[in-house]
Amino acid sequence: MTLLVTGARGKVGRAVIGRLHSAGLTVRAASGTPAELAVPKGVETIELALDRPEGLDAAFHGVRQVFLYPQPSGIHELVKAAEEAGVKHVVLLSSSSVLGPDAEDDPLASHSLRVEHALAASALTCTFLRPDAFASNSLGWTRSIGRSLPVQLAYPDAHTAPIHPEDIADIAVEALTGTSLTGRSLTLTGPESLTFREQLALLSEVLGRDIPVERLTRAEAEQQMGAYAPASVVSSLLDLWEAADHGPAAIADTVETLLGRPARTYRQWARENAPAFTRH
Repeated sequence: MTLLVTGARGKVGRAVIGRLHSAGLTVRAASGTPAELAVPKGVETIELALDRPEGLDAAFHGVRQVFLYPQPSGIHELVKAAEEAGVKHVVLLSSSSVLGPDAEDDPLASHSLRVEHALAASALTCTFLRPDAFASNSLGWTRSIGRSLPVQLAYPDAHTAPIHPEDIADIAVEALTGTSLTGRSLTLTGPESLTFREQLALLSEVLGRDIPVERLTRAEAEQQMGAYAPASVVSSLLDLWEAADHGPAAIADTVETLLGRPARTYRQWARENAPAFTRH
């Protein structure tokens, strides 16, 4: 039996591939640019763009389990190809944003929600992983921190419960290799609610130097972020952080309950990734 991992260039996808391969399982890593993949020896790579039907038949040949990165464009063609190939189970890397009251209309949440809906309507059994903020989102601060510049934020006291990507990978592998998580939708968070300011303070401790924080107005943040993302996405993110500015983030004990060990902390992530903040 072959397990297909899409989004194989991402942190979670790479970690899933490594764990499955180490367990002696047959893994196929899919990417739109397979030549750029760094996978263990013995892992097959294949070209697959999730928003195009070309390559679906080859990608799913002999596959029974899939770790799927959410891409709504082309999802119905993908589901049909998976069903025809005899795929039994899909583990989707979704998002906790799908639980929001306006998820259908939100540009961030709807991206994952459309994929969830397509899978739920199919003949495939599914597991939906819905992580909250990734600890690795902090890598967006590397340029400022590496150059000893202030980190500029519109809502520095917005709370999140950042989850370590390795915890997501552990749960994904559990879902792919066992049956206890089949058919479930799981909200995943880190073990503590931390504001952006508190996350930066932890990074400051780990790096051994001050990291100044500079508050932006919403208009300033919109202009700054608009250089890298569509206006609708920027607005959605700022709305999310504004709402998170009023109290601690909800904590799910999913990691500890499912894996029988404490979730990795943000401090641990910061220690592991400290070199990334000194390379600029």
